[in-house]
Formats: sequence, C-alpha cells, structure tokens
Amino acid sequence: MRQDTPPLPGADQDPKWLARSLYWQGWRVARIAEHLGVKPATVHSWKQRDAWDDADPADRIAATLEARLQQLIMKDGKEGRDYKEVDLLMRQVERMARVGKYRATGKESDLNPTIASRNAGPKRQPEKNAISEEQQEKLEAAFLERMFDYQKHWYRAGLKERIRNILKSRQIGATYYFAHEAFIDALKTGRNQIFLSASKAQAHQFRSYIVDFAKEVADVELKGEVIKLPNAAELMFLGTNSRTAQGRHGNLYLDEYFWIPRYRELKKLASGMASQKQYRMTYFSTPSAMSHEAYKVWTGEAFNHGRPKEQHVRLDVSHAALAAGLRGGDGQWRQIVTILDALEGGCDLFDLEQLRLENTPDEFAQLFMCQFIDDGASVFGFSLLQRAMVDSWELWEDWKALMPRPFGTRPVWLGYDPTGGGDKAALVVLAPPAVPGGKFRILERIQFHGSDYEAQADMIFQTCQRYNVTYIGMDVTGLGSAVYQLVSKWRPDTVSFTYNVELKTKMVLKALNVLYHGRLEFDAGHTDIAASFMSIKKTLTASQRQATYQAGRSEETSHADIAWATMHALYNEPLEGETSTNSSFMEFS
Repeated sequence: MRQDTPPLPGADQDPKWLARSLYWQGWRVARIAEHLGVKPATVHSWKQRDAWDDADPADRIAATLEARLQQLIMKDGKEGRDYKEVDLLMRQVERMARVGKYRATGKESDLNPTIASRNAGPKRQPEKNAISEEQQEKLEAAFLERMFDYQKHWYRAGLKERIRNILKSRQIGATYYFAHEAFIDALKTGRNQIFLSASKAQAHQFRSYIVDFAKEVADVELKGEVIKLPNAAELMFLGTNSRTAQGRHGNLYLDEYFWIPRYRELKKLASGMASQKQYRMTYFSTPSAMSHEAYKVWTGEAFNHGRPKEQHVRLDVSHAALAAGLRGGDGQWRQIVTILDALEGGCDLFDLEQLRLENTPDEFAQLFMCQFIDDGASVFGFSLLQRAMVDSWELWEDWKALMPRPFGTRPVWLGYDPTGGGDKAALVVLAPPAVPGGKFRILERIQFHGSDYEAQADMIFQTCQRYNVTYIGMDVTGLGSAVYQLVSKWRPDTVSFTYNVELKTKMVLKALNVLYHGRLEFDAGHTDIAASFMSIKKTLTASQRQATYQAGRSEETSHADIAWATMHALYNEPLEGETSTNSSFMEFS
C-alpha cells in the first residue's frame, strides 16, 4: 500500500467520515469500499444520503480543515512542526470565514479587508488627552486623599470665594496643590485654567505636576503645550509676557506674585482674564520686599487709592488675624500659612530645627514665617533687582537648559561662595557679555548644604564638563580653602579671593554698577537670587571705623551665598568695564 494511503479506521473513528474524505480526494467508491472493508453499496448509500456531490469546494475544504485541526489539537506530545501546521491551518480557517461572508454579501471588501480600509478614508485618530469616567473618579479621589489640613482649607475657600490671596511659607506644596485643584476643576466643570508666573519656566512647574499626577494615578499621558481636555477645557501655562496672555479667559492662578516685576501692569491684565463671574482668582506667594508693588494690594492700601474716603477699608494683615483665613472689605479672602501652621496642619516634610540651623533668623523669618524684607537698608533694593528679572524661556534663544551642553561652546564664568559655618554654599554659572558693555546672564545657580568639600569640588568639575568655562573665581575662606585645593589641581587658573573690606567694597560697587546700567539678567522665577542680593546690608566693622557689607547677623551665618558667588564671577570684568584676559592665577588679600 502507498505511504500516502489513509490508515484504516480504528474503533474510535467514523468510517462514514473517512469515506467522505477519500471521496472528496478523488477516490472511486469501489476502491473506498475495498480500503475500508465494507460493501460498495454501503458507500453509495452514504454518498447519496449525505449529498457528497452537492457540497461545493469551499465546504469540502472547510470540513477537511476542521478535521485536521481537531486531530492536531488533540494530539499528545506535539512537536514544533505540529504547532506550525496548526498556525497555518488557523490562517486558512480565517480565509474560509471571509469566503463564507463574501458568498452571503457579494462584497469584495469581505474577501480583502484592505479594500474596506482604503474606501473608509483616513483612519480616525484616538481622542487626544482622553480621560474616561473611571479614570476621572480615580483622579478626584487621589486629589482629595492627598491634602494636608491647610490645603483642605484652601479647597473649601475656593468653593465660595472669588478671590483667594495667600501669603505662604516656602516649600509647603502650594504650587503642587493648586496644579491639582485646577486640573480637577477643569475635568468637572470644563472651565479653562490659566497659570501665570514670573517666568514661563516657573509656570511650567504647574504643567509638570499635572502631567505626573495624571500618569501616576490614571495612567493618562497628557500632551500639548496647552493641555486641551476632551470637554474643551484648556490648561494654559504662561509667563508674564503680556503678548502671550491677551485674549485668554478662565480661572487664574498667579504664582509667587510678590516677586513679579511691574506687578500693577500685570494685575490689570491678569484680572481681566477672570472677569466673568464664573471664574475665580488665586494669588499665592512667599513674601519679598515691602517696596514691591503688590505689598499695597496685600495691605489693602491699593484698594483705597482713588476711592472716596467713606469707601476706604482698613485691613488687619497680621498672622493672628489671617491664620484661619478672612474675607476683607475689598472682597479678597486672605490667609497666612507659616511653616508652623503647615506642621500643625499635618505636613511632615520638614526638620524644623535643622532649618533654623541652616538659615539666619532673618532668612528663616522671610522664607518660612511670612515676614517681608524691609529693603530700605539693603544695598541692593528690590526696585533695582527688578530690572534684571526676565523670562529666560522667551528671551534667551541660545540657552537650552535641558541639553547636555546647555550653552553650546559659548564661554561662561563660574563664581563659588563657600559656607562659613556649615550651612550653605553656592555655585553660579554666569554668561559674560558677547560684546563689550553687553549683558551678563545668570544661567544656573546651585546651592550646597553641609561641609562635604569633595562633593562641592566634584560639582564644579561636572559643571566644567557641561560648559566652556573660561574663568573660575572663588572665596577661599573656611571650607573654600579645601574646595580650592581640589579644583586648582585640574584648573590651576582658578582665581582665589581672601576677603577684606576693600575687596568686598569693590565687588559690591561692581555689582551695583552692572545692575544700575541694566547689564544683568536672571530668570524672574529664580526668586532666591533676588532675595540673596537683598539680604546684603551696609554695616560698620567691629572697630566701628570702616563700612563693610554683610548679610544676616554675622559673617558665619550669612545667607547671601548666591549674591557673593555672582560677584566673584562678575569681578572678572574690572571696574572700568573691560573683560580681563588674564587667565593666570591671582590671589586678592
């Protein structure tokens, strides 16, 4: 017998099924009967009763495929070729299904799916930033669960107050909270949300919090410079450039407004965005200086300007009056939240005693206890520093903060100020003028806590890897001596400064000259730079015979580290304004 002859039926096989299979393969009835050991009349009877001849080719193939697949599926100890055959036969079954559908409809697209796709036109894209009801419920629940007590107070006030004005401690999660609050409001109401900050870089911190929140809680990838939600709500992230803010409308969130230059001009524009009664305005900030334009808004004095005397309001803006929040006669709900209030409200993110060690009493009061700086005694007043505050994302086209080489091959100068008493040190990256008399730009500032001089020297080394550093100037007092010894090994051209009254005076005069002539720029969102300069005051030396400059209550606890680091870099340009080309080692004593 030939090798391709089907086996004889066993006890568990239907001879009638095997006979039909052989017949469709072209066997004669007599040969089938002989092979199966039955009478030819029996095979004829099966053939007529089951209408073997009436089955069309598609039905015959489908039945054969089914039978073979069943055999392979039930086979024990399958080999690789068996799995391959199963895969092949399943694809044929799919094709047979399309043939069957075509026989019923007569549509060519049922035979060839690509025809249907071609006739359907462009494929519909999935909805951008789509958020399901289930995902929205998760986001709302997470938002409510993550609040500290003082944030719950902000939430309740937002349900009934049109204007919230909050003076707050640093780092208590205000930007984080209001980003989430605005996002949830946009989902629930469809209202636009506008985030306005001193600079676009700072405004995008809101965006970062929202994107991370949506991804973490609901696995949603939010995209777009302006985030557009399916319910038509838009989340907009703007700097204080009025050209980018015109024509917008929605709930307004104004971040760190006490540090925004030309605040009165901005406030008119900002309040216009939320002029409809359906929108609310939220102002929140750490305090800056009493000379800032927003200070009179906070105290209510600006409200009285231009109004009849009988309409004037007198506001108590003390912490005692505003700790629980209070709506004033000007229609604004005000609250002061110090770091102590935050700790009492459940915030466990701080080591209070360590913060007191790391900051002078004046600095601690300003950063964490919501006390304004009286910059009347400051060498660098806030009005002077405002000239330097710009929106770097809008103006600095050659600065790419996130790139491995943020400033390309253009030269930069580094200034380093060490810690004197184990609290803080600072490193500043300064872009010098491209032309004589041009502008300096503070590209980066890095602060260090503690006395790990090796880590600080290593950060200076890493910074030199990222930039084309042509000058390094550093104070070698205290910890600075150890840092200098390490840095000078691979940068022997590093310039060291040993402070005295004359040198300090020259540095301050140089910085004042640069600021007065509008030759310094830094991102308006970097409020710590302005605060650092404002902390420097003119005082007398211990002998009471000479004037000098210092910050805080003593040299050991000075917190003007960023300002001094900047002045170390600025000093590479002499007082007369011509950049030094001397790259050799210099020491001032």
